[in-house]
Amino acid sequence: MWFSKSQEEVLRELNVSQSIGLTNEEAITRLDKYGKNKLKGKPKKSIISLFLGQLKDMLIYILLAASVITILIHEYVDAVIILMVVVLNAVIGVVQEYKAEKAIEALQKMTTPKALVRRDGEVKEINSEELVPGDIVIIDAGRYIPADLRLIESVNLQIEESALTGESVPTDKNAQIVFENPKASLGDLSNMAFMSTLSTYGRGEGVVIATAMETEIGKIAKILDEDSDEMTPLQKRLDELGRILGFLCIGVCVLIFAVALIQKRELFEMFLTAISLAVAAIPEGLAAIVAIVLALGVTRMSKINAIVKKLPAVETLGCVNIICSDKTGTLTQNKMTVVKHYTLNNLKVLPAAQATFEASGDEAELIKTFVLCSDATYENGQGTGDPTEIALVVMGDKYSLIKPVLNGKHERVGEKPFDSDRKLMSTLNKEGNGYRVHTKGALDNILKISKNALINGKIVPLTDDMKADYMEAAEEMSDEALRVLGAAYKDTSSIITPEEMEKDLTVIGFVGMIDPPRLEVKDSIREAKTAGITSIMITGDHKNTAVAIAKELGIAESKEQCLTGSQIDELSDEEFAEKISNYRVFARVSPEHKVKIVKAFRSHGNIVSMTGDGVNDAPSLKYADIGVAMGITGTDVAKGASDMILTDDNFTTIVHAIEEGRNIYNNIKKSVIFLLSCNLGEVISIFASILFFWPIPLLPTQILWMNLITDTLPAIALGVDPGDKDVMKKKPRSAKESFFAKGAGAKAVIGGSLIGILTLAAFYFGLHEFGYSLGSQDIPEDVLTYARTMSFVVIVASQLFFSLSMRNAAKTVFQIGLFSNMKLIGAIIAGFILQFGVITIPFFARAFKVHTLSLYDWGLVIGFALIPFLVNELIKVFTKSLYKD
Repeated sequence: MWFSKSQEEVLRELNVSQSIGLTNEEAITRLDKYGKNKLKGKPKKSIISLFLGQLKDMLIYILLAASVITILIHEYVDAVIILMVVVLNAVIGVVQEYKAEKAIEALQKMTTPKALVRRDGEVKEINSEELVPGDIVIIDAGRYIPADLRLIESVNLQIEESALTGESVPTDKNAQIVFENPKASLGDLSNMAFMSTLSTYGRGEGVVIATAMETEIGKIAKILDEDSDEMTPLQKRLDELGRILGFLCIGVCVLIFAVALIQKRELFEMFLTAISLAVAAIPEGLAAIVAIVLALGVTRMSKINAIVKKLPAVETLGCVNIICSDKTGTLTQNKMTVVKHYTLNNLKVLPAAQATFEASGDEAELIKTFVLCSDATYENGQGTGDPTEIALVVMGDKYSLIKPVLNGKHERVGEKPFDSDRKLMSTLNKEGNGYRVHTKGALDNILKISKNALINGKIVPLTDDMKADYMEAAEEMSDEALRVLGAAYKDTSSIITPEEMEKDLTVIGFVGMIDPPRLEVKDSIREAKTAGITSIMITGDHKNTAVAIAKELGIAESKEQCLTGSQIDELSDEEFAEKISNYRVFARVSPEHKVKIVKAFRSHGNIVSMTGDGVNDAPSLKYADIGVAMGITGTDVAKGASDMILTDDNFTTIVHAIEEGRNIYNNIKKSVIFLLSCNLGEVISIFASILFFWPIPLLPTQILWMNLITDTLPAIALGVDPGDKDVMKKKPRSAKESFFAKGAGAKAVIGGSLIGILTLAAFYFGLHEFGYSLGSQDIPEDVLTYARTMSFVVIVASQLFFSLSMRNAAKTVFQIGLFSNMKLIGAIIAGFILQFGVITIPFFARAFKVHTLSLYDWGLVIGFALIPFLVNELIKVFTKSLYKD
């Protein structure tokens, strides 16, 4: 542990001198040993490998098997159609995933290309890839840290580490400190500097202790590099469905051959029949329909500022019951803001909304001192410099004490820079005919160097009672997790030296500042709670700050619901997973802790969404069921590791996306149950015909037409059905919930059975018109064609009408509005037009072996076709209670 060793021990262990650095020869030797200071990543996936990856699906395997069999029996058109479905499904997936895995590339871009090092006693600028352990690195303000360093010298050094640790303000660094605790958190290591963080103030030197993949950033890269892709709940359900259908096909074929042997029927004819039945059992369009519905869902989500990178992630959102959110920049605004200021016995709260105020005498002096004693700038809504100072300058703007104007009136003629020992900064500015010292810093230090206080415009001696009042008010602010900063001044007739500035000051007061919560987040957390979703805060910030924000947002109620990183380390994985449900806030955590938290929640069967924007969030974004990155403030690394990106950085968008995800799953379920009902009807009609020695009522080509065209159109329209307005008033569904839960299986069986029976009934009536029955021998081919046409029209029409009944599990189509999904109405009309064309256009009639029907028979088939729809609507009236949550 380099942070627990003194500078001398570190230099001795790395065999290097601070004043000379490494020799060029030693640097080359070490470069050969440790390799380039460059992050490694997995080879990028080619388009071909992405395409092949889309084919790893049980339903796709079944379709490929079906296409092989159709080629063997010379049904080439059928084979081409099935293969086109497979290709369409894969192409949709590849388009969505092509640019998904960019995290490692982004990490490589973040590493700085140049570094200042001391080698052979000279300071030189080299490519950061050439850095090796033992190199002495020179740090100055504005430079990125090129590798992990143990600081050996620091002068007022501050480093901005928010992307790595989640802290809102730059960290003060002190090379002299040695940490005894081996479990000290990353954010507390003030004697270390980490790769890709930014030096914002002061200067320093450090010795390289880790490069490339051994750095803290490198550890994150390793985690991102691991293959942790798991199947989403939808993929699991579809895989399960694929297996069921696969075994069903095999079972049906075996059963048919058994029947053929018992009935002593011709085996090759039975083989062809078995193929027909297998084609009937498999919903060939299902894989493509699910992909299309998800892709349409992705398009809809992009309109509500959520970009989804992987199709299945859309549906997974619907299962989410835990939202783990990073604090800084996600729940908060990632900008320090002054929310209170205090002059003796006068506390003022500044509203969050942008507004202008008028300052009284003491308040004006307080704000003026803070603004003049700051180096930050703020113009046109953009600040540059230290976040704390930007907050002070913004406060000045609110009180019309604008920095450029004050600087013009009160020119700075001297200063004493901030340093971490004094925790003070002073400037000397012109004031009337003389000069004024303006000092800001830690309040206790301000009080130590002050002998007077400004009260109601008068300078009075500072008493112990006054000091106690100041400290009591400051402690109250600290208890609210506000960062307290004091201000004092003194007038002088001439320019004085920096050493004379911080003596015998007049204390004015202090301000309290915090990185405030986003204004819209509180309502979103309340809405999520109503929907059965628990919000969790995870941050690298301090416990008090985290708990204060969590209480304000309604995430936590007490400190007991907060756990720190060091406390997590004291628990075994099993103990931590057991106790995880008791906590709502996790503070002072490292990237490894974030992954541990996500895994612990998932071990209880929760579906976890993790939101974040920093590099430190990337591993947990990768491991969560849904990783959500911020599009504006988010680092490229976080975006690369995530499943979804919020283009407006708004926590509220996550809740809207979850609502969309729930509706998308419901729609996919409607499509799946609808398709299976249709396929069951086909299987029943064919299997019954085989079992009872009847002619086959449907040909393989006709079945494929239904599965790929007339079933597919309503299935896609069901997939874009308008969402249920009450969906966010229900608890998240279980990830293990089957497609057939809550009566959906029974509905599929009843609907499919009715469709199958009515198809056979139509076939019977078609034969009966010509004087034949189902059991007749030597039925002429033209009579069979006419009867098959009737059964073909009945099964297609009944499926089209039945789709209307699938829109809602509990409400009838008339309750939800017959025309509230015009896409479905359009799909049904298109289905009838296509079916009518197949029967009446000679070319298609010959291809599908069908015949035009009489007006009486059209009336008969439409009457039959309406029965499954009407029965299903009646069932809803009696089974409403089954669907209530």
